[in-house]
Amino acid sequence: MNDMAARRGLESPSAVRPAAIGMQISSGLSIALKAIRTNSVRSLLTMLGIIIGIGAAIVAVSISQGAGEQLKQQIASFGTHNLQIRPGASFFGGRRQGAGTARALSERDLEAIRERTDLVEAASGRLQSGITLITQGRNWQTMVLGVNEDFLIIDNRRIEAGRNFTEAEVRSGARVAVIGRTVARELFGGGDPVGARVRINRTPIQIIGVLEERGASSFGQDQDDTVWMPLSTVRTRIGRDAGPVPDNVGTIAVRIFDDLDVLAAQSELEELLRLRRNIRPGAEDDFAVFNFAEFIRARNETEALLAFLLAAFSVTSLIVGGIGIMNIMLVSVTERTREIGLRRAVGARRRDVLFQFLVEATMLGLLGGMIGMLLGVAGTHLASNLGEFPVLISPWTLAGAVGVAVLIAVFFGYYPARKASRLDPIEALRFE
Repeated sequence: MNDMAARRGLESPSAVRPAAIGMQISSGLSIALKAIRTNSVRSLLTMLGIIIGIGAAIVAVSISQGAGEQLKQQIASFGTHNLQIRPGASFFGGRRQGAGTARALSERDLEAIRERTDLVEAASGRLQSGITLITQGRNWQTMVLGVNEDFLIIDNRRIEAGRNFTEAEVRSGARVAVIGRTVARELFGGGDPVGARVRINRTPIQIIGVLEERGASSFGQDQDDTVWMPLSTVRTRIGRDAGPVPDNVGTIAVRIFDDLDVLAAQSELEELLRLRRNIRPGAEDDFAVFNFAEFIRARNETEALLAFLLAAFSVTSLIVGGIGIMNIMLVSVTERTREIGLRRAVGARRRDVLFQFLVEATMLGLLGGMIGMLLGVAGTHLASNLGEFPVLISPWTLAGAVGVAVLIAVFFGYYPARKASRLDPIEALRFE
C-alpha cells in the first residue's frame, strides 16, 4: 500500500491530465458512434441539410474560382491594353456602339491610328481567310491572318525559329509567311520549315518563321494552328475580296501603352476615327471599338451570378442542416434522459455530459461534411462536363467546407448539449 501510495504521489497532475483527457475523448467518440449507428436512418436525415449545403458550396466555389482563373488567362492572352476596331454597328455591354452601313476600315484609318504614337504602341489590320496549304504531297486546312509587322507585339508572341516579316515586305505584298507550331508539325513533321515553300491555291509562299508554341486558348481553340502573312498579300493574292474599299484592312487591332488608361485612350481613338471618317457631331458611329477586358468580364458575369445563387442556396441549406442537428439532438436528449441521470449519479460531471453531446454533434457535422465534399466534387465534375463551366477544385476549398460543416454542427449542437448537462440527476432518473 505504501509503495502504491508513493507511486501515486510521484505522478504529477500534468502527467495524469493528458491521459484523462485522451480517455474522455476516446469514450466520447465511442458513445457518439454507437448513438449514430443505433439511429443510422435518423442520423442520415439529420446530416442531409449539411450534405446538400456543403456539396452546393463546393460546386459554387469551384465554378467561381474556375471562372476567375479563366478570366485571368483570357485577359493575359488578349491583353488588358488591347483594343479591336470593327466596321459597322454593334451593341456591347448595353451601350450602342454604332449604326448604319458596314463601311470598311482602310489603310488610311490604320495609318491615322499608328501616327498617334503618344497612345499607340502597336497597331495592325487583320484580314482572315480559310486556306489549304500544300507541300510535298501533304496538305493542311487552316486560317491565315493578314497582318503587319506590329501584330507580333499586339498578340504578345515571339518568333521561335526564323524571323518576322518586315515593314517593306508588308508594303510590297511579299509572298512570305510565319506559321504556328501545329502547321509546322502537320506539314513538315520534325523537319525545319524555315525556308521551305508551300502553295496556297496557285500562289507559292516561302516560310520565313515559326511562332513560339502557345497551346489551346481558354476557349479550347488551338492557337498554334495559324498562318500569318503580310496584310497586303492576303488582300490581293489570297482573299482577293477587298470590296468597295481597295485598301480594306478588315479589323484593326491596337495595343495601348501599359502606363496609360485604356478607357481614356479608347475615347481619344474613337474621336480620331469620327473625324477621319467625317462623322458629324451627334451622328452615330459606323465603327465599334471593343475593349477585350470589358468583353471578357461581361462574358463571365453569368457564371459569377450562377455561383452566387449556388452559394446562397448552400448557406441556406447549411442553416437548415444546423437547425436539423439541433432539433434531433434535443429529441435525443429527451430520449436519453434516464441515461444522463444514471451517468450523473455514478459521478459524471456536467462538463462530461456537455462534452459527450458536443462530440456527437461534431461527428454528425464531420460525417455530413465528408459526404457533402464527395457529393460536391462529383457535382463539380458533372457541371464541367455537361454545362462546360470552367472549374477549379482547391484542396483548401474542400478542407474549409468540412471545417464549416463541423463548426455549424457544434454551434447548433451546443444548446442541446448544454440542456443535457444541466439536467438534475434525481429528476432524470425518475423520467419515464
